[in-house]
Amino acid sequence: MSCATLNLQPSLKPLNSRDNYNFRSSNKKSCFSSCSFSSVSFVGPLTSNGNKSSSDSCHAIKGLRSFPIGFKCVSQKSELSVSFGADSNFASDKRLVVLVIGGGGREHALCYALQRSPSCDGVFCAPGNAGISNSGNATCIPELDISDSSAMISFCHKWGVGLVVVGPEAPLVSGLANDLVKAGIPTFGPSAEAAALEGSKNFMKSLCDKYKIPTAKAHSLLSQFFVAGTLLLKLRLLLQYRTFTDPSSAKQYIQDQGAPIVIKADGLAAGKGVTVAMALEEAYEAVDSMLVKSVFGSAGCRVIVEEFLEGEEVSFFALVDGENAIPLESAQDHKRVGDGDTGPNTGGMGAYSPAPVLTKELQAVVMQTIILPTVKGMEAEGCKFVGVLYAGLMIEKKTGLPKLIEYNVRFGDPECQVLMVRMESDLAQVLLAASRGELSGVSLKWSPGSAMVVVMASKGYPGSYEKGTEIRNLEEAENVAPTVKIFHAGTALNSDGNFIATGGRVLGVTATGRDLEEARDRAYQAVEEINWPGGFYRRDIGWRALPQKELAPKK
Repeated sequence: MSCATLNLQPSLKPLNSRDNYNFRSSNKKSCFSSCSFSSVSFVGPLTSNGNKSSSDSCHAIKGLRSFPIGFKCVSQKSELSVSFGADSNFASDKRLVVLVIGGGGREHALCYALQRSPSCDGVFCAPGNAGISNSGNATCIPELDISDSSAMISFCHKWGVGLVVVGPEAPLVSGLANDLVKAGIPTFGPSAEAAALEGSKNFMKSLCDKYKIPTAKAHSLLSQFFVAGTLLLKLRLLLQYRTFTDPSSAKQYIQDQGAPIVIKADGLAAGKGVTVAMALEEAYEAVDSMLVKSVFGSAGCRVIVEEFLEGEEVSFFALVDGENAIPLESAQDHKRVGDGDTGPNTGGMGAYSPAPVLTKELQAVVMQTIILPTVKGMEAEGCKFVGVLYAGLMIEKKTGLPKLIEYNVRFGDPECQVLMVRMESDLAQVLLAASRGELSGVSLKWSPGSAMVVVMASKGYPGSYEKGTEIRNLEEAENVAPTVKIFHAGTALNSDGNFIATGGRVLGVTATGRDLEEARDRAYQAVEEINWPGGFYRRDIGWRALPQKELAPKK
């Protein structure tokens, strides 16, 4: 079954006056934020980072309906819920249809987990991809324009969708959740204003600054040095992050700081807008690529220059309902394209869960010092965050404590894939509870053991790559072991019905095992079965947690 064919499950049909699916009012209340521009701006660190004011021509993020610096947020109450059956409600029957937005490996993993949810009657995915449809994990709706909120709302009403789960960041930053919530459709994902935690790194850094969330060093933490004389003023400048729109100023600052140093595009850059420069020339090139050559478009019209953190990177995920937050299991991904963590950053070349570096004690520290202060800070600013907070962390080598590198406002990919194969809770009900502000008291159940995903990408990624190369033996790969699952991120079917690659990262070959070593062995056994001359993969996923095996050369 291809995504081009709308093949609805028998239990799903459009709503009409005689259907048992119905919208009804409820005494349960979910709080969402609606924000609009105002002449009132945040005071304190949120507007005093030494940067240009809102008159800066690059102030607005493309597609962001109102930028988080200089707006006023007003909470709204939504009292709509969905029930299935004439006499049923969520407390008793708990049946619902879910629509997943997106078409990558993350969305495939979410569809897979939602389909297994006992309370889920069916899963749609828009636009989806050929692999999602072929697996039967969801009914793909490629013709549904996810940038058209009216079309989305009409579809949800027609098919009785009781929950929308937004996968990618771009629709969130552009305000899809705002429109769905306004229409009374329960939505897992933050408003455009709250999504600025990912949509603008400058906003994220400013929030961390104001609410004392540990991150690469920021100026307000050392403001007492400002009046203490020339020597200490210099120290303050050396320890702060800065944002720039002028390349000459950025380069001068970088020269003053020295290398290593980190340069980030302010906006969304598909995971590629960060340069960890080990030499000054590399840093200068990163500035030019963003501010002069505009390789990231409007996302790179402002850059952040910050402290280089040395340590071990790890991913931390928490579900948030606006006021409460609960952590997911730990995971660790591999951003660099090459073995041994070499080469440029990518969207992720593999991941595993759990991550031994993130101990239970360390998880508690992350919740208390990073996640909960962020949730409370967003609430205090009038923009409650609803969705998943994905904190990219650095466990500092010198202190052993976590610092926030960046926030994403959606599930990470490929981490989502290893998390979803381990998820044993009813994901549909958990995400619905988050969207309704009802996470208090919710606990999550995970399978024991470990999971690993090895990403197979098109040769040339993250640079230019060829599309349309044929992929064979996927069924044989999944039959290596019952615990192997292949998630599709960038595939389509050609005229002969064979899978072809259409993206950079194409497949997520995932496996579970009693421990990480068994999960790794199964994942790589499956990878070796796949016949794809146009692809490549890292051969050392999990190297930080496991002694490495010498893999046989690929035939």
